[in-house]
Parts: sequence; C-alpha cells; structure tokens
Amino acid sequence: MKFAIIKERKNPPDRRVVFSPETLAKARAQFPEAEFIVESSDIRVFPDEAYANLGFEVTDDVSDADVMIGVKEVPIEHLIPNKKYFYFSHTIKKQPYNRKLLIAMLEKNIEMYDHETIVNQEGFRLIGFGRYAGLVGAYNGFRALGLRDGLFNLPKVETLADLDEVKSELDKITLPNIKILLSGTGKVARGAKEILDHLGIKEVSDALYLTSEFTEPVYCLVDVMEYAKRSDGKVGDKWEFYKDPTGYESNFMPYAKQTDYFIAGHFYGNNAPYLFTREDAKQSDFKINLVADISCDIDGPVASTIRPSTIAKPFYGYDPQNETEVAFNTKDAITVMAVDNLPCELPKDASEGFGETFIKHVIPAFFNKDEKGILERSRMTTADGQLTERFSYLQDYVDDDGKAH
Repeated sequence: MKFAIIKERKNPPDRRVVFSPETLAKARAQFPEAEFIVESSDIRVFPDEAYANLGFEVTDDVSDADVMIGVKEVPIEHLIPNKKYFYFSHTIKKQPYNRKLLIAMLEKNIEMYDHETIVNQEGFRLIGFGRYAGLVGAYNGFRALGLRDGLFNLPKVETLADLDEVKSELDKITLPNIKILLSGTGKVARGAKEILDHLGIKEVSDALYLTSEFTEPVYCLVDVMEYAKRSDGKVGDKWEFYKDPTGYESNFMPYAKQTDYFIAGHFYGNNAPYLFTREDAKQSDFKINLVADISCDIDGPVASTIRPSTIAKPFYGYDPQNETEVAFNTKDAITVMAVDNLPCELPKDASEGFGETFIKHVIPAFFNKDEKGILERSRMTTADGQLTERFSYLQDYVDDDGKAH
C-alpha cells in the first residue's frame, strides 16, 4: 500500500505536516510493507531535501498513491478521485463553508477519514494538535498581559524555533500577583497547564481559589462539573452531561468574580450552557479582564469571543458595557486572544507530535485488518459515493443547499 504525504494548498499557508522526516522514517521501519512518498512543497516546515536525504521519493505527482495524508482541507480541484484521504475536512458539524467539499468527495468516490473522527471505542479522539493549541494559547495570553500592562515583551511564538525556545522566553518574565482559571481536562487544557507549570505558578483547589486571596500568582483547573451544575440542584454527573447537557446551567460566575486571566481550554458541546453571557460580563463584580479562548467558539459560551483573531493580529478588546470590539488595551475592556489556528505557530513541534500519534493509532490499522475498528469508525464516505452509517446524519447537509447548520 502506498501512502502520500500531500502538499498543503489552503490559504493562508499552513506549514504543518502529518509526518516529520524522522517520524516518517520510523513509520517505514515499523511497516516495511508500506511505501511512503512525499509531494514536493515549498511551504512545509521541513524542506523537501530533509525527506530526500532519508531516502524518500519527493515528487510533484502523487496520483499513484492509495492513501493521501494531509492536514487542512484539500481544494476541490486538487482532489484525486477513488483515493482514501486523511485531513481536517471541517464538515462533521455541518459547517456551511465546506459543504461543497463534502459533496465533491462523494462525487469523486473518495473515502474520507477526518482526523477529528479518529476515535477509540469510547469515542475519545486519538490524534490532534490540541496540546500545541494549549501551549501556544496560554503563552499568547501572557504575551497580551505583558504588552497591555507594560510589564514585559514576549516575542511571537512564530518567530521562535521550537517549544524549548518558547519556554526559555517565559523564563525571562516575572508575573504580577494574578489569579488564573483554566477550564478543561483534555489535550488542550493539558498543553496550557504545561505552560503554567513551567512558569512555576502554584496550582490551588477550587475551594481555596474561590475563598482566598494570595500573595503570589496562582491557578485553578476546573472541569465541567465545577463550572456547570444541574438546574434541579441534584448532584451532576459528567458523563450524563456529555450525553445530554440540557438539564444543566452555568456555575461559572463564582469563578468570574475571582479571576483575572481565564484560559478557555474546554470542549463545548451543542446545547451545553454558556460559561458566561454578555449580561454576566456587564456585572460590576465580574473580574476577568483577559481571556485566552483556545476553544474559540464564536458568539458562544465565552461572551467576549465575538470573532476569531489571527496570528498576525492575535488580540482585540471587548467592551462589556457596549458589547463592542475595542483596542485590546482599552481601559475596562476584556483583552481577548482568540486565534483559531494556534498550532500553526509551532509547526515543527506540532508536526512531530501529530506524526507520533498517527503511527501509533492509524497506520497499524491498515495492516492488522483494522482490529481496533479505527478506520471503520472514522470513515465518513464510501468508495461508491455514499455517507457511511455513522455519518448518515450529514445527508440533509449534503442535500440541503447549505440550509443545514
């Protein structure tokens, strides 16, 4: 079976790749029955020569490969019919802007495996860039704090070589006495926590966080059962919440009254209660003045996130009284960092980490008869132009002229 590492063609350019040259060499050693070729690219963080030097064929034509492996959406005109594709298609939530892409894949009899759909039997995602989103997002929040308050000047992550350089820049700063709240327990939150721990910030329990003042910076990590509660007052259950959050309401305001810097690293599911609303943010005891919204749901659970920001211009301000965007350093505004492609700032580390998990979970499935069901669960479309049963809920989106949201 022949696998092709394809060139990223989406704009703005994305320098990440699923396999670094060294990780691809590992895959070749582990799976001698697999053949790997690399489509030439002038934007990839690893140059063509780095692959060629390890003995990989680098070519402009990968049409003889069976499986195409990329990161971001493939432009419709570059889709090769009758192939298997792996990339982030951004269609599984019926995103209107990519409806035509899904239709094109069905028409071209492409078997689509979205990176987001690669899950274990319990439904937890196995691969992704979440850790790197968390690392860069938390760092960017501190960068905003330093710039806004004139405390220190951290360089942009994209100007640094790798994670080691990111951490060595953090070693140079001194933080003021602030309280930091981090939501979530997945890969994103763990990445953000890595930054907080590297800075030597003390972690405290939520009981202490909500009732005490401190003489040093501290942070509190909260899971969904801390910031959401059952509306009927009974004890909540996390798994029940994930299945159906409709009987829950927000319990976030006690934290908002104690927090200076909020890092949103949680996953937000449909119908879950918002963490804080625009009305909440107007309250005089609402204390949050800096938000790094890594989850970046627009006009959603974090009211100050009114649009995504960009790597070029990562910060903006949210005026809670007027519900408008203002400069990021405006007095009494909430400073917002809501970059929605954070791992792109750390392409080398993100690519290396992604490839390791891809070798662990996905490549073996092609050679062990998919014994863990990885491919079967993640396959969205069939070789004869149909949605698989698991993704049949997308049929109305395909049929509906973009009306399904």
